[in-house]
Amino acid sequence: WDETHFGKMGSYYINRTFFFDVHPPLGKMLIGLAGYLSGYDGTFPFQKPGDRYEQHNYIGMRGVRLCRLFCAFLGSCLVPFAYLTVLELSKSLPAALLTAFILIFDTGCITLSQYILLDPILMFFLMGAVLSMVKYNNCADRPFSVSWWFWLSLTGVNLAGAMGVKFVGLFVVLLVGLNTIYDLWDLLGNLSLSLVMFGKHLLARVLCLIVLPLALYTAMFAVHFAVLNRSGPGDGFFSSAFQSQLIGNNLHNVSIPE
Repeated sequence: WDETHFGKMGSYYINRTFFFDVHPPLGKMLIGLAGYLSGYDGTFPFQKPGDRYEQHNYIGMRGVRLCRLFCAFLGSCLVPFAYLTVLELSKSLPAALLTAFILIFDTGCITLSQYILLDPILMFFLMGAVLSMVKYNNCADRPFSVSWWFWLSLTGVNLAGAMGVKFVGLFVVLLVGLNTIYDLWDLLGNLSLSLVMFGKHLLARVLCLIVLPLALYTAMFAVHFAVLNRSGPGDGFFSSAFQSQLIGNNLHNVSIPE
């Protein structure tokens, strides 16, 4: 059922047709990009669940053949993400392998990953954020090293990705935020650490976990509005001045007084 919505929205991006949706744009933009790169022309109507695809090239959007397919590839990444996260936390190979096998044979995860849905994309960024957070926590003994900066920055990128797909990504933002508060509180209590050095730690986290995600999240909407420049079903949700910028709209290029 959801595939009829998100598949259609992927087509809107390919055709540059403006639409309105309750979710942020990243997931649908990635679905549209996957379809575009695989040769899908954005003409399938997605009118109701169960419609046959016939001659339409949907293979890049619907994950049914190994890792070549977008949603299936992101869904398959959850297994190594979970394995590495548990391995970092527990240092136990059996525990990490058990976690990976549990996900490999999880029918819910397999099912979600084979359709045109936001769920595998969201879970990819959620688990990516958790893995990155655990990795940079384990680099605490060598702060400001290349690996420390890399994992801290990647955490911020994944936070932006999770929020950019669905607002439920706020939960992983909360998790990383609580972890960061605990980390900074621990550093503040370290009497061997100068206030200047503590300030550097605070600034690094503000830059990578607040400024970077916000910049990327804003950039997603900039791309969204730049791509969708043709009149579509979402016009009515916006002002007349906005509609005048959409190609094909009745108000396109009409002079509107302030």
